[in-house]
Amino acid sequence: MEKHLQLSKKDRLSVAWRSTFLQGSWNYERMQNGGWAYAMIPTIKKLYHTQPEHRAALKRHLEFFNTHPYLASPILGVTMALEEQRANGAAIDDSAIQGVKVGMMGPLAGIGDPVFWFTVRPMLGALGASLAMSGNILGPILFFLLWNIIRIGFMWYTQELGYHTGTKITENISGGILQKITKGASILGMFILATLVQRWVSIDFKPIISKVKLDKGYIDWASLPPNSEGIKEALIQVQNGLSLTQEKVTTLQDNLDQLIPGLVPLLLTFFCMWLLKRKVSPILMIIGLFITGVIGHVVGLL
Repeated sequence: MEKHLQLSKKDRLSVAWRSTFLQGSWNYERMQNGGWAYAMIPTIKKLYHTQPEHRAALKRHLEFFNTHPYLASPILGVTMALEEQRANGAAIDDSAIQGVKVGMMGPLAGIGDPVFWFTVRPMLGALGASLAMSGNILGPILFFLLWNIIRIGFMWYTQELGYHTGTKITENISGGILQKITKGASILGMFILATLVQRWVSIDFKPIISKVKLDKGYIDWASLPPNSEGIKEALIQVQNGLSLTQEKVTTLQDNLDQLIPGLVPLLLTFFCMWLLKRKVSPILMIIGLFITGVIGHVVGLL
């Protein structure tokens, strides 16, 4: 007998509401997986009716997941569509569902920060702050209302877009379109994550390689005017490239930066990726990096 299971608008609204708590159980090992599984519970209950099916569905949705909390909505929509098709008998396995999630979360995470954190929120914050500074109580109220209207509206409509688009994707799954989309999204996601290595991974080697006494090119502190005028003049001279002291100190990090800027953070990232492939626990890696940093600082290396 052919199944005709379908998620109602009420079910999808329930998922959208739960998705606002996506980061409620954030953890260092699988990050947003608990919040994701919590958001998917209405879908799981509607589409599957036995305890083994419920356990299997929760298990596959407790895998690693991490993206911008608002950009998780279109991924939820696509995943709901895939689960719906699977419950109706489509040949969609766990790896296909997880592949879509992993493939989409990287690129969408790269979009969320510049759009929401660096554009929309500062603009609305500036509007609310300008009103508040003039003594208008509507400043914080307007910020709160506009921000949540935009946030909730975006999350709901992108979830709906993902849900309806996801159905079309599964209709063409036999032609390999799902694999192509997943592969393309994965490549884009890895590219975006790679560009963040230099920004988020910071290593500074402290050992001094050389000290050179300068004949010129440094600030003559004795000739500076007194008080705040002297501080102002010193800052201007530093901005113009003068050294703070007569002695130029070159550290190991300065030499590495001249060779290839960001080389050590990149190597550390590759090393962590290699450890992950060797099935080393992320928790052990975090503890190991913490201990290495403390020891490196004590001995004067970092």
